[in-house]
Amino acid sequence: MGHVVVIGAGQAAASLVARLRGKGFEGEITVTGAETEPPYQRPPLSKAYLLGEMEKDRLYLRPRAYYDEQDITLMLGEPAVSVDTEAQHVIAGAREIAYDELVFCTGSAPRRLPAAIGGDLDGVCVVRGIADVDAMRARFSEGARVLIVGGGYIGLEAAAVASKLGLQVTLVEMADRILQRVAAPETSDWFRALHKGHGVDLREGVGLGKLVGENGKVTAAELTDGTTLRVDFVIVGVGILPETSVAEAAGIEIENGIRTDAMGRCSAPHVWAAGDCASFPLGEAQLRLESVGNAIDQAEAVADNIMGAEAPYQPKPWFWSDQYDVKLQIAGLNAGYDKVVVRDGGAGPVSHWYYREGQLIALDAMNDPRAYMVGKRLIEAGKTADPEVVADAGSDLKALLKA
Repeated sequence: MGHVVVIGAGQAAASLVARLRGKGFEGEITVTGAETEPPYQRPPLSKAYLLGEMEKDRLYLRPRAYYDEQDITLMLGEPAVSVDTEAQHVIAGAREIAYDELVFCTGSAPRRLPAAIGGDLDGVCVVRGIADVDAMRARFSEGARVLIVGGGYIGLEAAAVASKLGLQVTLVEMADRILQRVAAPETSDWFRALHKGHGVDLREGVGLGKLVGENGKVTAAELTDGTTLRVDFVIVGVGILPETSVAEAAGIEIENGIRTDAMGRCSAPHVWAAGDCASFPLGEAQLRLESVGNAIDQAEAVADNIMGAEAPYQPKPWFWSDQYDVKLQIAGLNAGYDKVVVRDGGAGPVSHWYYREGQLIALDAMNDPRAYMVGKRLIEAGKTADPEVVADAGSDLKALLKA
């Protein structure tokens, strides 16, 4: 059956190897990763784990014993440093590993602030791995002053945790509004009100000029509007980049991540990619989705194709975010929307429905699992929803599924 080597040990890698074994693959499987922990969930890191509501073992996607039981070799703390696609081998740790099929599940890495503006000062943190959160957790003491740079979901989730723990929270977003890259103004407005209601000093259209330190530790931040803030630490949430360095050095084609075809194959023979690091064709573009759902679904599709399925990957995008007592659930992709319909009964659940040329393409549901369920099913079935029915908070959404 051959030897499948997986570079990266995150969600996509865990899903891929479990699928291979589940489909009856009896060959060797080796997973090599930089972290010393077995594959684990990342979304709870900036929420339940940071709050201390989840123990480390509960983050693990599967118990350590699972990999032994399934005869899957985990090379943890031994990242791949090079790949030779002609000789079909990987150098990881001090070992040369031959492969029959190779899969990049290298994920992504957080953007960091340049050293020139203080990005290397002690107290400047990112949220990506267990070690990152473990390192910053002690800083979350009541009354501490934290600056959060970036108004995307990671930044907002960190702001919610810090506010709940009694910190003094300032969040700056260089764009005109929070969530500008990923959501409609209606959703930005809703979350702005939520955070301000919890005491977050939220400043939009304001960027970070530079950080100032004393004895190598960050103590202040100079903003682009000329103000200076005293800070005890800083959390940077300004996006992530696909981890492509090893693939690129091996001569594998890069386009918005590691470029794959619809099956998950890369430009080199017997090489595949899945998860945050991989881009795949959708319409005329190479799309890359940064989500748990995509990491699972794409990895399972690649596993199936390694086993000979020859089935194109069909994404069904979904995302979520937890902030305070709000669960945001997102279905679909809102790119190119031209209309947003708000469903709001005045108290409680709210949902924002995105349309393009009359077709429902996405929705944001805040504490509204029913709207999310209905909208997701409609989007995946290629159906739309009557905007008037959606806007009427008293209407029966489930009736849309029968239309």
